[in-house]
Amino acid sequence: MQNSLLQKYNVPGPRYTSYPTVPYWDESLFNEQIWTQTVKQSFAESNDTEGISLYVHLPFCESLCTFCGCNKRITKNHDVEHPYIEALLREWRLYCKILGKKPTVKEIHLGGGTPTFFSTKNLEDLINGIFSQANKAIDYEFSFEGHPNNTSYAHLQKLYDLGFRRVSFGVQDYSPKVQKAIHRIQPFHHVAKVTLWAREIGYTSIGHDIIFGLPFQELEDVIDTIEKTNSLQPDRLAFYSYAHVPWIKGNGQRGFKDEDIPKDHKKRMLYETGKKLLHKNGYHEIGMDHFALKTDALHQAFQNGSLHRNFMGYSASKTRLMIGLGVSSISDSWYGFAQNVKNLEDYYQLLEWNKLPILRGHALTKEDLIIRQHILNLMCQFETSWSETNLYFDELPEILFQLQEMEQDGLLQIKNNGITVTEKGKPYVRNVCMAFDLRLKRKAPETELFSMTI
Repeated sequence: MQNSLLQKYNVPGPRYTSYPTVPYWDESLFNEQIWTQTVKQSFAESNDTEGISLYVHLPFCESLCTFCGCNKRITKNHDVEHPYIEALLREWRLYCKILGKKPTVKEIHLGGGTPTFFSTKNLEDLINGIFSQANKAIDYEFSFEGHPNNTSYAHLQKLYDLGFRRVSFGVQDYSPKVQKAIHRIQPFHHVAKVTLWAREIGYTSIGHDIIFGLPFQELEDVIDTIEKTNSLQPDRLAFYSYAHVPWIKGNGQRGFKDEDIPKDHKKRMLYETGKKLLHKNGYHEIGMDHFALKTDALHQAFQNGSLHRNFMGYSASKTRLMIGLGVSSISDSWYGFAQNVKNLEDYYQLLEWNKLPILRGHALTKEDLIIRQHILNLMCQFETSWSETNLYFDELPEILFQLQEMEQDGLLQIKNNGITVTEKGKPYVRNVCMAFDLRLKRKAPETELFSMTI
């Protein structure tokens, strides 16, 4: 039965860090003026208690990891650090001018690339530069992604001193064969060292990222990785499906053959085995692909219904306005999305002209806002409801009719005014969301856009 469900539902589909998904943004109805209007509206509707979020993209890496789909610039030249920090702060000042008054920052996330490519001095200049224009929320939450191979004790201490209390380390897999294929040679003792350092310094939430479905990965590799991970007891875990999309990521994913990648039943077995081990070790499933101990804020947010999902992934709290700084970063004003240019030289040039470095965007329609809320509910709580009339929409009866087959397969329950994804259906939550995705329904992609859902 499980194999037949895999064959039926393992189709290309979005991961739903946004709705509409980026390929379905209507760029013809978007411009910088519209974007700044939505930013002002969102900022006006928020308050100092809620604050705003910042995502800062730090794109530099010293080597290329072939599993990674992030925008990055490979270099060993650290002279690139200071000019980039200066550009980030120039972009931040442009946004502060748009906001019109000093914002209160509740969340900061440093992503990449490799944030710990940067020196402690440059990271300190970045954070201090941000707060020269902003206030810090009382219940702020600052986090960063650390590469175990180059995160130093000094990095962890300096960022802790600057207010960071959450760090996530990219583990992926401990198998030497897998690590060689994905060009991420990273011994267990490197991960253990930075995890123990972070705990010693006082970080309250330490996360590890693990990927299943990587080239040459076997069941014993996943078991070994999770057992090693459990010995370090990180507070939360991301257990991601490897997204094999070489048509998007280019040569980085052509260092191995398609037949080297676990597929279908074999890939699903990697996930199911890993999930059972995580449950056995005290980790609870939080949304899609995420697990946390009961003591972690992510689990508590899932329990009390405040879990949120955006371009940064899952978050224990929500701000209406999220500003993305840096090359390729995506901002979210709730009423609109905007993505920065992807080329570093273009990013610098636009900022020299005192222009927001925006490449494209989308202004959400009333329909988009309704569908977005349903998809957020499903991704964060495994259920959604239209008991409130503002979440009802005309196509809903047709969607419920289409979902009857998934209900018959035991993946969800349809109630009078809502649906709930079952335990059996959690691996298929992306498929449930696709049923609500009106833009995808109206225009099926003509080329490969998305990774497989399972």
